Amino acid sequence: MRWLLFGRSRRKTASLHCLLIASATFTGIGILLLTLRSLDDPSVSTAQNLTETVTQQAEQSQTSTPSKRCATVEEMGDEFRGGFVQQSLRVRDIIRRHSDVNGAARVRSLPPEEFCRQGFVIAKASEAGFGNEMYKILTAAALSVMLNRSLIIGQTRHIVLGKYPFGEYISYTSTAFSLNEVKHLWRRNGCLTTYGRHLVIRIDDFQKPLKTNVLCSNWIEWQEPIIWFQNTTDAVAAQFFLKNVHVEMRKAASELFGPAQDHNRPNVFGELMRILISPTEKVKQAVDSVLSGGSDPDITLHMRMLMNRSVRALQAALDCTKKVMQNIEFGYRPKLVLVSDTPSLVDDVKSNFDRFAEVVHFNYESFEGEISDQNGLHSLDFRTKDWGPAPRWVAFVDFFLASRARHAVVSGAHRRVGTTYVQLIAALAAANSAGGNSSFSFFSSFQSSLVSEGLSSQVGWGHVWNRFSGPLSCGNQTSQCAYTPLLPPAWWDGMWQSPTRRDIRRMEGYGIQLSGFGTVDEDQLASFCSSRKEVGKFITLV
Repeated sequence: MRWLLFGRSRRKTASLHCLLIASATFTGIGILLLTLRSLDDPSVSTAQNLTETVTQQAEQSQTSTPSKRCATVEEMGDEFRGGFVQQSLRVRDIIRRHSDVNGAARVRSLPPEEFCRQGFVIAKASEAGFGNEMYKILTAAALSVMLNRSLIIGQTRHIVLGKYPFGEYISYTSTAFSLNEVKHLWRRNGCLTTYGRHLVIRIDDFQKPLKTNVLCSNWIEWQEPIIWFQNTTDAVAAQFFLKNVHVEMRKAASELFGPAQDHNRPNVFGELMRILISPTEKVKQAVDSVLSGGSDPDITLHMRMLMNRSVRALQAALDCTKKVMQNIEFGYRPKLVLVSDTPSLVDDVKSNFDRFAEVVHFNYESFEGEISDQNGLHSLDFRTKDWGPAPRWVAFVDFFLASRARHAVVSGAHRRVGTTYVQLIAALAAANSAGGNSSFSFFSSFQSSLVSEGLSSQVGWGHVWNRFSGPLSCGNQTSQCAYTPLLPPAWWDGMWQSPTRRDIRRMEGYGIQLSGFGTVDEDQLASFCSSRKEVGKFITLV
C-alpha cells in the first residue's frame, strides 16, 4: 500500500511540474505574439513563412524516407513509358555509319594490305528456337559495332549447303559477309602468303564463366581476324561489356546501349534487326494475305500458353489489351493481330473483341501458298508443348506479321511473359515505328496468380522481367498491365531491380559480387580480373 501511495505521489508531483512548464511556455509565446503584433504586417508574413518552412521540411523528410519496400510490376514499368525514340534514332545513325565503313560492299574492295588488317565478328546460329538463335546473330552484330569490325553471318551445316540460319524464311542484309567469302578474299588478297597473317577465329563462350573474357579483357586490342562470341542466347551477353574493367570497352558499350542505369535506353536490337533481316518473298506473301491489302495492324497480342487454357491468363491479357486501346484512343475500330502457340485461343479472343477491334491472325491451315519445301524446318514432336502444334515455318509468318504493329505489342502468358520471341517482335515493331507519328509501347500482362509471389517465377535470363524478380518485387499483386522495356536490362542498376539468390550465385562465377539490391563491387571485380589469366580458344582457317 505504501508503494502504491508513493507511486501516486510521484505522478502528482510530475503532473504539477509539467503544468508549470507549460504555463511558462504559453506565457512566453503570449509575450512574443504581443511583440509581433506591435510590429508591421510583414512580421506576420515572416511567422507564416516560418511555419510553412517547418511544414515543408517535415514533408521533405517524409518524402526522403522510402515508404515502399517493394513495387508492383506496373510501378516498375512506369519508367519505361516512352522515351526510347530519340536514343534509338541516335543508335540508328551509329549503325548506318558503321555499315558504310565496315559493310561488305566497301571492305571487299579494299586494297590487299588494308583488307588483311580488317577485323570481323562472326554470328553463328542453329535452327532451334527462333528468339534465342536470333539473339546470337544480333549480339554478334552489336559486338561488330562496338569493336569497329565487319559482320560475318555463318551458314548452317545440317541443311542445304550455302543456306543461312532460317534462310528459307529470312533474307539477310547484303552488308554482312559469309564465312566462305571471307576465306576466299583472304586467299585472293594474299593475307597469308604476302603478309603472313593467318585467318584465325578466337572463340569466347559466354555461358561458361571460366572461359569468357567478357568482363576482364579489352577486346578492342585483340588481334585475331575473327571473333566468335558464343552462346549469347538473349539480350544480356552484349550488355555485360557495360561493366567491363577496361574504360575503352565500357565506353564502346555505353555508346551503343546507353548507360546501364538510364531508363530511356535505345532499342538497340530492334534497330539492328531493321537493317539485318527481312521476310523472304514467300513469307511476305503470307503476311500480305492476312492483311488483304489493308492497313498494318495497330496492336499485337502475343499469348505464350504452352498448350494451356488458363482462363485467368487470357482474361488478364484481354483486359490489358482493352486498356491499351482505351489509352491510345484510336477513334476507329483498331486492327488486332493475335499470335499464339495455342491456336484454339483465336475463337476466344475474337468473341471478346468483336465489338472493340478487328481481330486477324495467320490461319496456316487455310493458306494456299507454299512456304516450306522438303529441306525446310519440320515440326518436332518433342517441342510441340513448347512451340505449339503448327509447323515451324508458321512462327516466321507470325513474327513478321506481328512486327507490323504500329502502336503496341502486348505479351501475355500462362507462365513465361516477355520471352525472347515476343521481345524481338516488339523491338522490330518499335524500330519500324520510330520516327513516325505514333508513339510505340510494349506491355506485359500478368494474371494475379502469376505474381502472387512477385516476379520470382521470371527466373530465366531470357525473360524481360528477370532483373526485377528479386526481393523488391511485391507479392500478392493484382493482375498487372505494365509498360515493358524494349531493351531488357542485363544489370540491376534501376530503382526496383534486384537479383534473386540464384542470380547472385551465378554472377559469382563471372567474378561479380552482387549486393542484395544488385550493386556491383567494382574493386572486387578489378581484383578478380587482375588475378585471372586471359583464356581463349583458337581455330585457324587459312
